Amino acid sequence: MKELSKNSIIGVIGAGTMGAGIAQVAATAGHSTILLDTNHTVLKKAEDSLKATFARLVEKGKYTTEQVSEIVQRIKFSSALMDFGKCDLIIEAIVEDLAVKQSVFAEIESIVSDDCIIASNTSSLSITSIAAACKHPQRIIGIHFFNPAPLMPLVEVIPAITTDELLAEKIKSFLSGWKKTIVIAKDTPGFIVNRLARSYYGESIRIYEEGWEGIPSGTKGFATIDWALKEIGGFKMGPFELMDLIGNDINYKVTETVWTQFFYDARYKPSLTQKRLLEAKRFGKKSGMGYYDYSSSAVKPEPLTDKILAEKIFRRVICMLINEAVDAFYYKIASRDDLDIAVKNGVNYPKGLLEWCDEIGVDTVLFTIATFHDLYLDDRYRPSVLLRQMFVEKQKFY
Repeated sequence: MKELSKNSIIGVIGAGTMGAGIAQVAATAGHSTILLDTNHTVLKKAEDSLKATFARLVEKGKYTTEQVSEIVQRIKFSSALMDFGKCDLIIEAIVEDLAVKQSVFAEIESIVSDDCIIASNTSSLSITSIAAACKHPQRIIGIHFFNPAPLMPLVEVIPAITTDELLAEKIKSFLSGWKKTIVIAKDTPGFIVNRLARSYYGESIRIYEEGWEGIPSGTKGFATIDWALKEIGGFKMGPFELMDLIGNDINYKVTETVWTQFFYDARYKPSLTQKRLLEAKRFGKKSGMGYYDYSSSAVKPEPLTDKILAEKIFRRVICMLINEAVDAFYYKIASRDDLDIAVKNGVNYPKGLLEWCDEIGVDTVLFTIATFHDLYLDDRYRPSVLLRQMFVEKQKFY
């Protein structure tokens, strides 16, 4: 397998927002980069968008005109897969469809050298399943950037069970040179961030659907929950604001994928509220309507600014998040440090969830989760085995 270096040629397949962003990062890091898409319209849009982005960076003084010229010259825009023939690393960033990805990976393998590394930027599909379509599955790996790729520092590296055992660390070392924060995750549904973050959205929706503790209906309810988690928890964005920003179509699809891949585990179950927004095409900011109305005539909803209620909302959501992080650590999805690094850098949480567990106290987290489990008799609220063990043994994470 090829050793990656500053001279390595990088291929990116898929010239959508994510693919174009990855190409920008690779070229900025000094690599000759090929951005490929068979849709000429998408490819031209990506080229125009990247040039406009670099022009803005020059205006802001981030780069000189000469530097930008060098970066742009390193990017080749192509619609011919044969151009990938000399690539050392290819990163796929196309539609989240397993059959499509398997077909594309098999086609890429027929063009590149046997030691070219081929990676998927999938956010929720199994890397092992993608690799199963390949003749050399040992060189297949997940490299999951977060959107927007040039701005978000986190990259999740995910080896499949068939991946060469040394490749994940090689990729981690290589991508560190791209000024990225790298974590390594086991090939399980949602990896780290999309697994742990489910509760931030799911439990907040559950609180709203229940009208729990007097939460009002409509946008006032969404605004109240958002305010509570920002005011008490210090989150930069509330869950409903964040879902609208991500896109409710994307958020629902990730939730549904994680749920089905975990064999319909109640912890990850999507909600009807999510599904109805999807059916109504209320995707969020990009469609002008989501949980909130983004039209020019919209009136901003006022939250209930009740600190006692806010504390209750925060406690319920944060304990669910912590419980999931503790379970992920128990099942060795990632190291303790990587679990906390991932949520701080991937979804901008103010603290790592295991760090938060120590601060709040294992006893409080366990009592909160167990109380809801007893109340609802719902497996969604089952406490992690490790949480119970830590309570008995009076342990902390740090």
